Amino acid sequence: MMNPKALIAEDEPLLAQALRAELAKAWPELDVVASVGDGASAVREALRLMPQLLFLDIRMPGLDGLGAAAELADAWPVDEAPMPQLVFVTAYDEYAARAFDAQAIDYVLKPVQPDRLRRTVARLRQALAAQEPPMAAPREPAGAGAPAAEALEQTLAQWRQLLAAAGGASAAPLQGAPLRFITASDAGGTTVRMVPMDEVLYFEAADKYVRVLTANQEYLIRTPLKQLLPQLDAEVFWQVHRAIVVRSSAIEAVQRDESGKQQLTLRGRSEKIPVSRLYAHLFRAM
Repeated sequence: MMNPKALIAEDEPLLAQALRAELAKAWPELDVVASVGDGASAVREALRLMPQLLFLDIRMPGLDGLGAAAELADAWPVDEAPMPQLVFVTAYDEYAARAFDAQAIDYVLKPVQPDRLRRTVARLRQALAAQEPPMAAPREPAGAGAPAAEALEQTLAQWRQLLAAAGGASAAPLQGAPLRFITASDAGGTTVRMVPMDEVLYFEAADKYVRVLTANQEYLIRTPLKQLLPQLDAEVFWQVHRAIVVRSSAIEAVQRDESGKQQLTLRGRSEKIPVSRLYAHLFRAM
């Protein structure tokens, strides 16, 4: 791949220009096909232009880099092209650097540091060289889908690792035990209740709030889901979608529709809960 395509998502224009300029020095063959300033534009342009590389700022207004990556993981047309290599852009701080380096994950610090960027470029070149080009054949032989599915799962595993590290790098680590109660208001905002975590079946991000669902009630909190997640017991509450976290013991059934997408049914709730491609591996044995 002599001239791979890249997309930059960075809400600060001067930093985006600096990253683009340093990339031109470190990787002259790289074609930066778009530079956008928010996550929603990153999703739209990535799906339109199909770049091999994504440089996503972790913190952007509206849909941030983590949310954009999660949306792209579900929406990417894997039958047409391999999922792109993912690099997060983060403001330097000691905790962010430790979170990424511990996972040997590529990231770009801002302001851009040329030496660090060159190491990232070297890893990206190797990753792209290791990718097999898509096979252009009218019909795949029997069993040919297995290697493609395995390659997709490897890529999704890398993305899950990146999102986990980036999520840790974007917020200070939690100190103390998981939450036992959560202070939430009713749907009308007139009553505040201490809801025991043992009653909560799932959380769902919605607009400016997070919905807190029990078997019989719905409450609202203002804490963003990504800030709430580190305060939950990871063995009890599983993230199954970028906007949804469910109580694992409440899962009654997992269904797959005609398109291959999974949906959950929870004990005590009638609605179907979507499972994103990133988290489908949780239910492979079901």
